[in-house]
Amino acid sequence: MILIGIGANLPGPHGEAPLAMARAAVTALAGIAGLRLVAVSGFWESAPVLPPGEPPSGQPRYVNAVARLEGGADPAWLLARLHAIEAAAGRVRGAPNAPRPLDLDILDMDGMVRAAPAPELPHPRMAGRAFVLRPLAEVAPGWRHPVTGAKIRELLAGVAAQDAARI
Repeated sequence: MILIGIGANLPGPHGEAPLAMARAAVTALAGIAGLRLVAVSGFWESAPVLPPGEPPSGQPRYVNAVARLEGGADPAWLLARLHAIEAAAGRVRGAPNAPRPLDLDILDMDGMVRAAPAPELPHPRMAGRAFVLRPLAEVAPGWRHPVTGAKIRELLAGVAAQDAARI
């Protein structure tokens, strides 16, 4: 099981709204050769995540979702495909936590644990983010964190107060 986080908070290259960019990302993920799109969560809206102590940035809210794929893939190969999809959507890599028309993250790949080379798996910050965990629970309700063994419902309890609402 491959879990991909989807996020968008800027218009696409032709003025598409973030929700349309997230939906287009789902279509692009379904087109990756050798992988099969199995499930897609509903779409969620959340405030941008900023480093601790940083003042609000004024950037727009994010639209988020999680896609579940099946198939064999090398993490670096898949990351390159995700970066190509982001680039086609108008993403220019810059400062961390900057607004973007599309952000695709590998959250988990069959429970693989690795620190290097990129991508780090599981995604190092996913367990503390409601905008990841709530849609993840929709597509993989029995998922457990590969490092801690925590069940998705346990992780959700830890982020209950965070801003993330289904749209």
